[in-house]
This record gives sequence, C-alpha cells and structure tokens, in this order.
Amino acid sequence: MKRAPLDIARALSGFTGTKLTATLAKVEGSINGLTAETSAAFLERHKAGKDALAAAAEMKRLAGQINVVIHALGILMCLPHVLEKGEVVEYVSLGAGNTGRAFDLETNLRVAEFKFIRWQGGAETIRQNGIFKDVFELVRHPTPKRKYLYVLGTHHPMKFFQGGRALDSVLSRHAKVKAAFDNLYGDQFKRVRDWYAVHGGVVSVVDVSQWLSELAEDLIGEPVEPEDV
Repeated sequence: MKRAPLDIARALSGFTGTKLTATLAKVEGSINGLTAETSAAFLERHKAGKDALAAAAEMKRLAGQINVVIHALGILMCLPHVLEKGEVVEYVSLGAGNTGRAFDLETNLRVAEFKFIRWQGGAETIRQNGIFKDVFELVRHPTPKRKYLYVLGTHHPMKFFQGGRALDSVLSRHAKVKAAFDNLYGDQFKRVRDWYAVHGGVVSVVDVSQWLSELAEDLIGEPVEPEDV
C-alpha cells in the first residue's frame, strides 16, 4: 500500500534530520568499532532501516513526476489569465508530451505550447532544440487561430531565436521534425535567426512569470543583453 507523501517525508526525515550532510557526518563519526553484534542497535539508533529506505525509494518515484506536475499546474494556473471573454477551451494536454494532441492547449481562438523552463544562460542545447521544435510545429500548423508559446521569461528564448546557432545542429536529434523542415524549406535557411526572422513572427512568445511567481521569482525583471552575433 502506497503511503501519503507526508508520511513518506516523516519517515525519511527520521534518518536525514534537518541537514543531511551533518547527519551523515555524525553517522560516520560514530561508526568506528561497529561489529555484527552492535550493528542492529546502531541502525536503530540512527533510524537507518527498511522504513527509511522504502521512504527514500518512494520519494524518488514521486520526484520523477514533479516535472509533469509543474507542467500541469502551470498550464491550469495560466488559463484564467490567458483566456479572453468568449474564448472556450477545446482541449488541454497536461501530461508528459501531448498525448496524441497537437499542442498543450487549443481553444476556439488559439493554439499554444507552454514551456516552464528555468533557463540557466549556458549552452542549453537540449532545451533550445525542444523550444525550436515547439515553435516550428506551431508555425507549420494549418489554422487561422492565433499561435502562442508561453514561457518563464522571454530573454533566453528570444536570444536563442535571434541567435546564430546552426539549424542542422538544432534539428539533429529530431529526425521527423528535420524531415518536415527540409521538406518545407530545403536548404533555404542555415541558422535559427534566419528562419525565425521570416517565419517566427506568427507565434507570439509570451512571458508568464507574473502569473507563476512561485516558479520564476528570480526571472522577473531579467536584464536585456546584446543579441548573439
């Protein structure tokens, strides 16, 4: 039977204490002289038993779902701010991937993708690849509806879209997307900024930080830096 998250946290904190590093140092400092005969009492004293191990394993399982939880809650919390008067949701895709649906959100007025990424400002090629794929899919989708990409801060995404990274590199991990891109444009575009300057304008990139401050307090008011050369 699965335990409630609060019970799991309590069981795990019995071993970790308030500061894991200090707890482990204490265990290490008192383990000298341990024998087979005294080990059971030692484990009991430090609450280093099956209950803590089971709690840690369950916590790891739950932690693997956190990104999905954040994605779902982020979309749902944005809806009151995104939807306009008379706008009606046709579907949302809250789980991992789009579960057979084209986008994260479609209404009678718009299609949209949500990316709740905390950009670090480094190379971040995997994140860039993913966000390019989202924008490309929005661009090529045949619909008269408005198209949106909702992000936590626009600085890093726009720096990427207006930068000089090679499209071959961006598309190298997405064979199907690359095939679709090549079918549409051939070798017309070499760099992200070249394609985005022509086609990116049909997708509105919108900062949702003001609505999701719990995720992006440190991103609000982010600095403007020169574009990539």
